[in-house]
This record gives sequence, structure tokens and C-alpha cells, in this order.
Amino acid sequence: MNHAFPCGTLPLDFVGTLRARRNAAPMEKLATPELLDDWFVESGMLDLAPGANEADLTIALELREAIYDLVAARLDDRPLPAEAVAEVNLQASGLPVTLRLGPDGTTRTGSVSQGLAALARETVEILGGDEGALLRECTRPECTQVYLDRSRGHRREWCAMKTCGNRVKAAAYRARQHSVKS
Repeated sequence: MNHAFPCGTLPLDFVGTLRARRNAAPMEKLATPELLDDWFVESGMLDLAPGANEADLTIALELREAIYDLVAARLDDRPLPAEAVAEVNLQASGLPVTLRLGPDGTTRTGSVSQGLAALARETVEILGGDEGALLRECTRPECTQVYLDRSRGHRREWCAMKTCGNRVKAAAYRARQHSVKS
């Protein structure tokens, strides 16, 4: 598997394909059209690779950054950037992913633009609805993953306990052990 899905919300996991945004050299997880194809299949959005090309990849990265700009504005309590709103609305107007019922259950197929339309529509629902108030950014300094905090007390700190939460807790434990020995 080439991609991680810690958020449980596909548009926010899609934003996370550019890892460590604040670093001098962030890690691009969608460096090729093939990696974009992999993302759609690994996310469960599509059952078959859509056959992305370089133009599709460029559009996908533009949408990803527009979603991030909107989320960042919402997190900072700023007005939503007009260019990002326009990009998300443009993509949201596309055709939906095709669902078909067959003898083995449901299959999801579509083009890159259909997958991007689904991501954009879910972004509109999140940012335009009550869930927008649940947006958070992981508190691990090296991580810039955003997620919806649906925890009971809305005090979730990390994108995922398995990764970032574990790293922060292990580092705190090591620091406590080091200070006891000193």
C-alpha cells in the first residue's frame, strides 16, 4: 500500500498526500499519475484504477491544495479564499462515481474527474455544514494532517493514535525517563 488513511474522511486524507507541509521539503505522495490511481483504489473510492495521466495529476493537485486552503482558512477563522472556493465548486459539479450492482455486490468505477468530483462534493458538505466546526490539525509538530474531531469531548489531538499519538507519547516517556536519570 502506498497511501495512509488516518482521518476516515477522504477529502482530508487526500489533503494528507502532501506530508509535513511545513518542512523545507514536504513529502509528495502523489508524485506520478500511477500513485494517484493507487490512491483512488486504496481509498476504496474506486475498485479499478481510473488511468490517470499528467493532466489529471495536475488537476488533482490543484484540487488538493484548494481543499487545504479552505480547511486552513476555516481552522484560522479566516474568510474562505475565493479561488479555492471556485476550484472546489468547479470540481464538485462533475459527474459522480458510477455504482453498479452485480452478483458479487457493488462495484465503483469512474474517471479521475469523477473521483475528484466526489472529493470536492464531500469537501463542500464538510465546510458548508456543521462538521466544519470539528476540523482540527494534528498537534504533532512534524505532522500537518487535518481531521474531523468526532471524539466524545472534542479533545482529540492527533490525526491517528497509531502513528502520531504513539510517537508523541513515546517521546514524552523518553523525556521523562531521561530527566529521572539526570
